[in-house]
Amino acid sequence: MRIKRNAEKALLELSKGFPIVAVTGPRQSGKTTLVKNLFSDKPYLSLEDLDKRQWAIEDPRSFLRQFPDGAVLDEAQRAPDLFSYLQTLVDNDGRMGLFVLTGSQQFGLLSNISQSLAGRVAFVNLLPFSLDELQATQQAPSDLDVLLFQGLYPPIYDRALNPINWYEGYIATYLERDVRQLINIQNMAAFQRFVRLCAGYTGQLVNLSGMANDCGITHTTARNWLSVLQASYLVHLLQPHHRNFNKRLVKTPKLYFYDTGLACRLMGLQNAEQIKTHPQRGALFETFVVNELLKARLHQALPDNLFFWRDQSGTEVDVLIDQGNRLEPVEIKSGQTITPDFFKGLKRWQNLAQDETSPAWLIYGGDVSQERQGVHILSWQDLSAMNPKLEIN
Repeated sequence: MRIKRNAEKALLELSKGFPIVAVTGPRQSGKTTLVKNLFSDKPYLSLEDLDKRQWAIEDPRSFLRQFPDGAVLDEAQRAPDLFSYLQTLVDNDGRMGLFVLTGSQQFGLLSNISQSLAGRVAFVNLLPFSLDELQATQQAPSDLDVLLFQGLYPPIYDRALNPINWYEGYIATYLERDVRQLINIQNMAAFQRFVRLCAGYTGQLVNLSGMANDCGITHTTARNWLSVLQASYLVHLLQPHHRNFNKRLVKTPKLYFYDTGLACRLMGLQNAEQIKTHPQRGALFETFVVNELLKARLHQALPDNLFFWRDQSGTEVDVLIDQGNRLEPVEIKSGQTITPDFFKGLKRWQNLAQDETSPAWLIYGGDVSQERQGVHILSWQDLSAMNPKLEIN
């Protein structure tokens, strides 16, 4: 059964107003399947194919001439010289939705487009499945720890693969192919240690000095390697919100893996049962929730408007949704039983923010959604109820 992606509507709408649309995201997040389904009338070529890539690089004019009505070009960043020729082609043609590009290396694709195709391309970021996409076809795990362990990469569900086997292959492919395309890493063993160390940091403040010391590398190398993980969509950084309310703020971003299943594998977890008592369970649940909120924005082709807030005294809001005229605080707790402690951070935030805050959200690991003390309490299974609140700024 094909799982319908939430990004389909935005992608089709954008293809009516731009000559080129680009779908970016992690490898194996479903980009190729999505564009093949939506643009089945267009020829499809993968520039991972060496022969096709050499042709596109060596003779871009004749390569593009074979597509008078456009095409889907997969992994387009592999032939960067094409972008200048695409600019001339689409400017002369004038039709919308002519070419569809995909890419799994964020910086390579975006930098080439910004140089040659600015104003001609619309972007959709496609992350692994969202929970509500799986729920729509009754394929979502009903057990939270199973969900965290399996993650949400499409092959796990499309092909019913063993998560451990699939993630091991994914990690090996990433290290052997993608990393070497992005940067010349002399010490691959140290880089592997760094990637696994980052998995243990998911949901925490970035500490480049500590990470560098633990891996035996320099601070500069740690910063460069973290940029590589961002460029290839393994991790993203949640930035602190700037509103200070006369408080001294933490200015360091928080690191999140884009998928909990990959983080679990890198942390060495062998099964879902181990998550129940693992010290990182709360961080993994927070990672899952932040990613779901992020997907709700990006799959609508909307900009990321998520932040966190923490002052030097320790008052923290896990996520702030910046809606322009107000800030929506979100507290994330992995526990299944609601306790008074769950509300402390939200109440302190509301006292500080006063009229600038909206009603608060509490997302927790239990099964019952409700409203209590003026807070919208959502079960992890009901996260899609927040989607209407994620408005266009």
